Amino acid sequence: MEHEAPEDLLYTSDHEWLRRDADSEDEVTIGITEFAQEQLGDVVYLELPAVGTELTAGAPFGEIESAKTVAELFAPVSGELIGVNTELEERPELVNESPFDEGWIVRVRISDSGELDNLLDADAYRALIPED
Repeated sequence: MEHEAPEDLLYTSDHEWLRRDADSEDEVTIGITEFAQEQLGDVVYLELPAVGTELTAGAPFGEIESAKTVAELFAPVSGELIGVNTELEERPELVNESPFDEGWIVRVRISDSGELDNLLDADAYRALIPED
């Protein structure tokens, strides 16, 4: 079974995705992939930092809790947290139902666009995902 990995996104080996904002060169939206949410199972809670928090690429910035486990969320890029999906406070299941759209997690203003070069394109990400 091939997992969904939209072509317009960038990915990390930690199964997070990043979408560049069409209106701004330095703003991105971040979430977890379809594969990640399948591995986690039913998401029940997310612990996320406050808007204004500085994130560091590769460092944990929050936690996602499911019926099975608690996992850390890692920042794909460094920058300032400019938005949190507050809808997830009431409806964490959106991460499972719509991981690439309504289930987005945070928005970040990146401080070093060169870090985007460290991320994977859709083909490279798909190659990382184990076959069922």
